[in-house]
Amino acid sequence: MDPVGRQSGRATIESVAVRAQVSRQTVSNALNSPGRLRPETLERVLGVVAELGYRPNQAARALRTQATRVIGCRLLPSTMPATTTSGGTGGVLDRFLHSLCDAARERRHDVLTFAAHNDDDEIAIYDDLIRRTVVDGFVIAGTHFIDPRTDWLLDHSAPFVAFGRPWGQQHSRHSWVDVDGAAGSAEAVGHLVEQGHRRIGYLGWPEGSGVGDDRRRGWFEALEARGLPAHDVEGRGDDGIDVGAALAAQLLESAQPPTAFVCVSDTMALGALRTLEDRGLVAGTDIAIVGFDDSPVAGLVRPGLSSIRQPIEAVAEKVIEILLDHLAGRPDESAQELIPPALVVRASSDPHR
Repeated sequence: MDPVGRQSGRATIESVAVRAQVSRQTVSNALNSPGRLRPETLERVLGVVAELGYRPNQAARALRTQATRVIGCRLLPSTMPATTTSGGTGGVLDRFLHSLCDAARERRHDVLTFAAHNDDDEIAIYDDLIRRTVVDGFVIAGTHFIDPRTDWLLDHSAPFVAFGRPWGQQHSRHSWVDVDGAAGSAEAVGHLVEQGHRRIGYLGWPEGSGVGDDRRRGWFEALEARGLPAHDVEGRGDDGIDVGAALAAQLLESAQPPTAFVCVSDTMALGALRTLEDRGLVAGTDIAIVGFDDSPVAGLVRPGLSSIRQPIEAVAEKVIEILLDHLAGRPDESAQELIPPALVVRASSDPHR
């Protein structure tokens, strides 16, 4: 970015906002609803628009002037890699999409879902939908490090809200809603401490997963705050039952094995349960286990698997609320909302359940 805030290639709404020291929405209002601005603000913004030679994306402007009451959202697989928002858990993204449709419908909007193989395909579909003015805005899910989708939508002035944080960015340029994974893992540690456990292990994903690192941080900080050890009680690997089983077995064979496990996903927790069964141990009585996501299988296995339940319905409600505020011109254009999950206690961590 050069000294006046111009990005390489062409001026964008972002570069105008930086140069004029206003929000992106203020720039949008100057171009589309000038009556909403004070005269001195309008004059300053339009001066920067002329100075930088900014030309609004006409297709994106059409999204705001030809309301369709339709929101676009990519239909993601139920199981995503551990680098994404969903964290490789069965059912979370299905729940989100259903909840998103319900929340939109309550506000007289519909959700148009589409399939895409990767980020580039998704961006190509964004471009097509914008040019054909099929939707008013977008919801994106499965955010990850160096996510090109958010930059593309910002550069094209397309309204959107993300389910998932902008991983790896200190300051967000867009609105997002996410589940506070660190708070969930910390709650699991607190529960296990109340059950009398002092060596609480962690089964997690490889370093570099935004979601996984966030959940691990909650476990680590909760142990540190209580003066409990976090070294030699941790195993990491790709999400999977076999991996969870192998990591749990390795830690149980150590000189000072953990008496409980906090797991980054229910998948890893199911692997730990299998290891206990293979060794003739009983979850909850011999070794406590807590998963994450409260997937449907958590309540079906025996003993029942304690798990952190993501408040997906609340996430979807908030995503729709923020997006419709953007579309109505009432935005906090970089609204950020972390919603805490809740521990569902079952017999795997409390034998009295």
